[in-house]
Amino acid sequence: MSYIIALAGKGGTGKTTVASLIIRSIWEKKLGSILAIDADPNSNLGEALGIEVRQSVGTILDEIGAHPDKIPSGMTKDRFIQFKVQEAVYEGRGVDLLNMGKPEGPGCYCYVNNVLRGAMTELIKNYDFIIIDNEAGLEHLSRRTTRAADALIVVSDATSVGLKSAARIKELAKELKFDVKRSYLLVNRYNPKLEKEKIKETGLDYLGNLPFDTEIETLSLKGKSIFDLKPEAQILKALKLWGEKLWIRS
Repeated sequence: MSYIIALAGKGGTGKTTVASLIIRSIWEKKLGSILAIDADPNSNLGEALGIEVRQSVGTILDEIGAHPDKIPSGMTKDRFIQFKVQEAVYEGRGVDLLNMGKPEGPGCYCYVNNVLRGAMTELIKNYDFIIIDNEAGLEHLSRRTTRAADALIVVSDATSVGLKSAARIKELAKELKFDVKRSYLLVNRYNPKLEKEKIKETGLDYLGNLPFDTEIETLSLKGKSIFDLKPEAQILKALKLWGEKLWIRS
């Protein structure tokens, strides 16, 4: 059975970096096959993983909507969408990636999203681990991806604004009735001066923290992936302190 880890957080907290670090950790431990889903239109998970993305699910659906005549004769629209989703999965170093792309436009996408969720459910079954990098609004989780996760990790920086946003995301997940087994708070770019009481106020289980690491910024500027990060990097050592909690399937 697939183990689904969904990440969310306001922009600028380093959520995509955390997602890529988790993926690298699972890959290094050889725990199983991995599907990364980039469900944040403003995210760059492909770049972080060293995977060049040429198309997204969003562009595929736009193309089908604009040119329904391109659906091959003898193939239903449902089957064609499922086929195109499979085709949009890119293979990378130890991980496959699916880019969800931009949210839908003003038209009604109810039918398409229902079909898409079905296609995603079937796709997810093919992998041991699913890592979903979401936007703060959880748009793709609510409409297009999956409404269940074994772990929801809300990423915050060490600021009051970040922690308040984390608390709102927790409440949003509850309002949207996601089936989440465990919800966590992860503080990225940790500051020891951060008051522990503010962490408790989020209502999330405190998973741990990660330090600021200049090497990750350097890799990003050079266009390199998280797999180029040195094994002795402090941020990787910090991740190992709490990462085991996620790999244990209870």
